[in-house]
Amino acid sequence: MTADTTAARDFVLRTAREHDVKFIRLWFTDILGKLEGFAITADDLEDALDRGVGFDGSAIDGFARHHESDMRAYPDPATFTLLPWRPRQNAVARMFCDIRQPRGQTFPGDPRQVLRRNLDRAAEMGFTYNVGAELEFFYLKNASAPELLDHDGYFDQLSSYPASDLRRETVLNLAEMGIPVKYSHHEGAPSQHEIDLEYTDALTMADNLMTAKLVIKELAQLQNVYATFMPKPVSRINGSGLHLHQSLFAGEANRFYDADDEQYLSTLGKQFIAGLIAHAPEITLVTNQWVNSYKRLIPGYEAPVYVSWTHVNRSDLIRVPSYERGEEASIRIEYRSPDPACNPYLAFSATRPAGSLSLISHCLGRGMAWPTSLFSAAWPSRSPSSLLSPLAQHGLAPLH
Repeated sequence: MTADTTAARDFVLRTAREHDVKFIRLWFTDILGKLEGFAITADDLEDALDRGVGFDGSAIDGFARHHESDMRAYPDPATFTLLPWRPRQNAVARMFCDIRQPRGQTFPGDPRQVLRRNLDRAAEMGFTYNVGAELEFFYLKNASAPELLDHDGYFDQLSSYPASDLRRETVLNLAEMGIPVKYSHHEGAPSQHEIDLEYTDALTMADNLMTAKLVIKELAQLQNVYATFMPKPVSRINGSGLHLHQSLFAGEANRFYDADDEQYLSTLGKQFIAGLIAHAPEITLVTNQWVNSYKRLIPGYEAPVYVSWTHVNRSDLIRVPSYERGEEASIRIEYRSPDPACNPYLAFSATRPAGSLSLISHCLGRGMAWPTSLFSAAWPSRSPSSLLSPLAQHGLAPLH
């Protein structure tokens, strides 16, 4: 046990005592991104931190078969935090867990471990993979039918009760848990809302997304409202996306930033885009894993349909947001196809830096100027409705 691990362990035990924590929820996800877990009492917390807690892995989708079902959940001390909507007396906390096999080996089917392995590869190349997330969802009157809670629109400030209050309470609860929110607002469709989580390293962001989804659902349920992250719960209106803002840092430096480039996007950033474009169909299998996901990815509803990138258009698959002068950290790449029903640990692994960087020589070794958008470079005079045929001719295709 390292000094840092010992300090984190001691912090958890001390904080639990100081805040009268009696129950600790141990969280992990199945392969599809469903939050799973169980609770232990404070009396067993020290033992859980040292030795993990055994459970039946065969009960979790994608984990193990019945004859190899024994698993152990090892709480990550860095993820300890109180659940603020629960009582302060006999309080409840949570920790995310890493799943191991009985003899201590890392379980390769644990989505959190899959992401860790990918981040380790990026770290070996000298990079930290940072992600910001725009989390879209709907509030409905109940879980049995998609009955809308309000009929307001984008950025509307007159959101009907209780939607605006639910967003407010969600932001406050997340802040208490150490999860900063950059924006919250009504989205474009009736009863659709968005909460944007401040960018951080990819593992923390995946944990934060799983937490935010639970907080949104829990607080809605307390008001007899149903929150859903279904990609397309209602036809003929926009579906819900999970737009990912990605960047690679080396220490404090954003490696996607280049002061000498017309669009301030470095060669590394362009290489990253090239990798995303090349692997977009395969990535989509992970970031859009449900049949309902493809009811969202259709023309006319602001969701990406084609494998494309741009600096301006908000309906493309990949967008490079405008540079904010003096804010080098603001240069990033927005990947817009994922939906909030995906498993974020696997989604971030599918868009991993190492996979994108593998296309450096293939995509940029031809001495050509980099276009400002894929569409404008190949088909400057064509309208969006006529893009399907040219896309196919140039080896580009719809996402599905």
